[in-house]
Amino acid sequence: MRLSYFLSVIWCFIALSSCGEVPSSETLQLNADDQAHYAKGFYLMDRDSIQILELRDPQNGSTLHRIALVSKNTKEFHTEGFDQIIEVPIETIVATSTTHIPALEMLGKTDALVGFPNLDYISSLATRGRINDGLVQELGQNESLNIELLIQRRPDLLMTFAIDQTQNGLDKVSDAGIPIIYNGDWTEQHPLGKAEWIKVFGALFNQKHKADSIFRQIESEYVKLKDLAVGAKTQPKVISGALYKDVWYAPKGNSWAAKFIEDANGDYIWKSTQGTGSLQWNIEQILSLAQTAQFWIGPGQFTSYNQMTQSSPVYAEFPPFKRKEIYTFSKTKGPTGGLLYYELAAMRPDWVLSDLISILHPELMEQGHQTNFFKPLDP
Repeated sequence: MRLSYFLSVIWCFIALSSCGEVPSSETLQLNADDQAHYAKGFYLMDRDSIQILELRDPQNGSTLHRIALVSKNTKEFHTEGFDQIIEVPIETIVATSTTHIPALEMLGKTDALVGFPNLDYISSLATRGRINDGLVQELGQNESLNIELLIQRRPDLLMTFAIDQTQNGLDKVSDAGIPIIYNGDWTEQHPLGKAEWIKVFGALFNQKHKADSIFRQIESEYVKLKDLAVGAKTQPKVISGALYKDVWYAPKGNSWAAKFIEDANGDYIWKSTQGTGSLQWNIEQILSLAQTAQFWIGPGQFTSYNQMTQSSPVYAEFPPFKRKEIYTFSKTKGPTGGLLYYELAAMRPDWVLSDLISILHPELMEQGHQTNFFKPLDP
């Protein structure tokens, strides 16, 4: 088992029109509807014929890139003060993360995707249909994105999650005149913050109102589920994570995954740990602390109890293992083996929360409720 794959499973669980001179950022007055309410990595501002998109450092709020989204019929535009000018609506896009796929589909822009690295990762049946029809080009692996093929495809936009523009030769993409947007949905720690990145897609496709409406529906459902969980009579203790070479990796207390457990009215055993990344403790520490745990959510890549004991007999000493109360998203896969959770969970946090409530508090859900991502381990 490769460390990179193991950590990706853990961290993913932890783990989105008239011309004129634009005022300086100091004089901009924001409309309430323009703001990102949960996301820390972007800010959108409507200004007459343009929208201003700021990509921000989620830790300190500093602006990393300032982008003007300009209607195609705009005759003149002052470019000073912007790192990039993008004409909208865009018609074609190359994406590099499966988390970008649901936003395109929700906005009715599935046909805009023309390229993606490692197509087997995509699980969506609608997009797989376009792949099977030869309408989405394979662009290699993320670690070795085929820049030449990408440039030949000439998309209106490349959306990537890279941090450094020179990474993977992306400077060549800019030199070829292809705009790049760095999607930071993976850095968001509030579940609704990841989903709010649909507003960026909405701005790019001139679908602002539709994107806002979709997000409000997701937000409304999430809040209703959170309120439902508050009424539970118990708050069961929950552990997460798994071993890799005698070190236990699990989400820290301020992480995305820990927030889901909190909102599902679960008591995450490591909720007091500070940080948003992954804690790394030895097995003795973990086993001692986990003796009161009732549920185990997200046991790494494992899909069966047999796999776990073959990997390490110590797993059988955990109470949730004995109770057969371990749940994984690694069993829910697309037709080519991609994990559906990696693709859809960020955009549908309400579905994730629904899963966790049905596991921790099944009495609160309708009889026969089916989970979307998390399934019990096989024997």
